[in-house]
Parts: sequence; structure tokens; C-alpha cells
Amino acid sequence: MEDWTHQDWMKIKNRHGRTALYLYTPMCGTCRLAARMLSIVEEMKPGLPIGKANLNFAQDIAELYKVESVPCLLITENGDLKEKVYAFRSVPYLAEKIKSS
Repeated sequence: MEDWTHQDWMKIKNRHGRTALYLYTPMCGTCRLAARMLSIVEEMKPGLPIGKANLNFAQDIAELYKVESVPCLLITENGDLKEKVYAFRSVPYLAEKIKSS
């Protein structure tokens, strides 16, 4: 996953049909596990733009999308937020969420 700034996120989500942005903090153990799960999803769906942002440096994204905790996955379609995922249950669950949001 590439690191995205808020500006990167705005450009990418408005150019692609479906995108996902993974929000995390470096000291969060659950975030590290979620990142590994998302890397597998990324391999399963190579055409899907998935980026990541350290929430410590992306507070504007947290405010704009009212992020309540990390890890958080923002899923958009045609530039509009479709879903915020906080529970990263399994790789198949995440793949399905991204596919059907």
C-alpha cells in the first residue's frame, strides 16, 4: 500500500470508481494486523487503489470523515464515501466489504 496524503486521496478517489483508504497509527497493534490483512486483499484485487495514511499526520481526514478510531478503512465509490469499516474481521470479510460497499 502506498502512503497517501489528503491531496492524494482526493485526486485518487475522484478518478477511480472504487477506492479504499486505510487509516492507522504506528503504535496500534491491531492496526499492524489490519495492514497485513489489507496487503493480502490488495494482492487479490490488484486493480483496486488502496492507500494508507498515518492518522497522526492526517487529522484533516479524521475530521472530514468523522473517524472514531483506528484501524479504519474508508471505502468510496465514484468519489463518495460508501462505508467506514472499523472491524477487520478476516481477509475474506474485507475483500467482500470492498467489493460490495
